[in-house]
Amino acid sequence: MKVLFITSTRLGDGILSTGLLNHLLIEYPYAKVTIACGWLPASIFEGFPNVERIIQMKKKKRHGHWIDLWKDAIGTRWDMVIDLRDSAVSRLIFAKKRYIFSKHIDQTKHKVEQAAQVMKLQRVPEPSLYFTAAQQAFANSLIPDGAPVIGVGPSANWIGKTWPAENFIEVINWMTSDDGVMPHARVAIFAAPGEEAQAKPVLESIPPERRIVGIAKGMPGEVAAALAKCDFYIGNDSGLMHAATAAKVPTLGLFGPSYPHLYAPYGDHCAIAQTPETYDQLIDFEGYSAKTLDRTLMNTLKTQVVIDIIINKFEVLRRATSINTAKMG
Repeated sequence: MKVLFITSTRLGDGILSTGLLNHLLIEYPYAKVTIACGWLPASIFEGFPNVERIIQMKKKKRHGHWIDLWKDAIGTRWDMVIDLRDSAVSRLIFAKKRYIFSKHIDQTKHKVEQAAQVMKLQRVPEPSLYFTAAQQAFANSLIPDGAPVIGVGPSANWIGKTWPAENFIEVINWMTSDDGVMPHARVAIFAAPGEEAQAKPVLESIPPERRIVGIAKGMPGEVAAALAKCDFYIGNDSGLMHAATAAKVPTLGLFGPSYPHLYAPYGDHCAIAQTPETYDQLIDFEGYSAKTLDRTLMNTLKTQVVIDIIINKFEVLRRATSINTAKMG
């Protein structure tokens, strides 16, 4: 059974589609799947069973990347095409079954739920990841076995949705203190290439003996494998946040000028903290431009709000809090 799975060029959206892919592989264990996606999320799919090929689409003028994909796919008689991009390609190649993101999708729902609607599933499969041996080796090298690890993503691809570094530092200091929820835990700081400056203040606040540097290291699949070794993750709305979530790490996503109803970390092991203001309220000021913005829009998300959510929403950390409180008594 040959399946073409067309998904996103973006890292976060690609990860959010992995629940549907995993459902497909469970329902059709003998399927041979070809993934079509952007270069950035490509490594995320390398560890999935029965994925025999990954086509990396590079954006070109005049929709040239779609023409290239059509040329690549036209010679195969596909048993099934799943197209999360609503492209012409899925309609112009031979396929016995087609599942296409189109008008029947409720685009007010979470992106994971939208993906499930493509195949009209009753149960929404959560994002999930598999890792290659090489990706796991990278993770083990970056994060050797030892004390618990807090993963932190203090950067983002847009400054407007980055929580201030000093707030991250305050929360980490509390979490790792003697009366915190993860006393003396190691702290792994992650950031994408080009976001080093955003992450540096948080990294430098961590004592060297407990510091793990995951900044601008590895491909996304390798980084996701490293995130899977963390015991908790806190970070801005980003692809890293979705990778931690899909790796089943208890995850707290921080939201300001973005859309949690679409992009919140998905699953019972996750929670969000968000500014009191909505996206529209945060950008409602004279002279606003997403391209020229040079400051965070998340100052109104207070550290105590985040700390309270960590204590109240994460059972595994609440248990640790109770133990620490008993010891203090």
